[in-house]
Amino acid sequence: MGRYLGPLTRVSRRLGVFVGGSLKAFNKRNFPPGQHGRTQGRKRKLSDYAIRLQEKQKLRYLYGGLREGQFKRYFDEAARIAGNKGGNTGEILLQLLERRLDNVVYRLGFAKTRRQARQMVVHGHFLVNGRRVNKPAYQVDVGDVIELREKSKNSPVFKENLENKDLRTVPEWLELDKENFKGRVVALPEKVELEIPVDVQLIIEYYSG
Repeated sequence: MGRYLGPLTRVSRRLGVFVGGSLKAFNKRNFPPGQHGRTQGRKRKLSDYAIRLQEKQKLRYLYGGLREGQFKRYFDEAARIAGNKGGNTGEILLQLLERRLDNVVYRLGFAKTRRQARQMVVHGHFLVNGRRVNKPAYQVDVGDVIELREKSKNSPVFKENLENKDLRTVPEWLELDKENFKGRVVALPEKVELEIPVDVQLIIEYYSG
């Protein structure tokens, strides 16, 4: 299954939570898409499997609509790390997702959405420790410096996004230097605060079932 490139607003309506797209459109039509979406609403009772699947989809789409195979690899890696080093598989899964370069670009405020961040990374706008990196899935580590390349610093998109970024919303594990268009990873993410409620334990049960 390839990466989902369709409208995230439609996905948000299907899942019942805002995972991306147009917030205005989601709030205006907060019912499932389709011919009977408005009339049936969310009254239909979901099976245990469907509930677990829904939680997995929420997290997958929240991080920009990752491919199913890619998301499963993150889960497998989290389970492997938890088995070898100890720890909670769900927490490790969130850490791996948070450490994606496109997510870090989003968290620092260079982009308004993770999708926009992914596009910026693919187009080669960012350097990691002085080297150009164009892979959104690149895993950052403690001490890494993420900065906008010199040619991109005059772009009004980056200037506007950073100007509107409240430093208080930057996670504690990241440090933002607005003036110099750069950020630094000062720690590994521990307690990840997601924009929407996601029961990660149900995702573990989904893949363990």
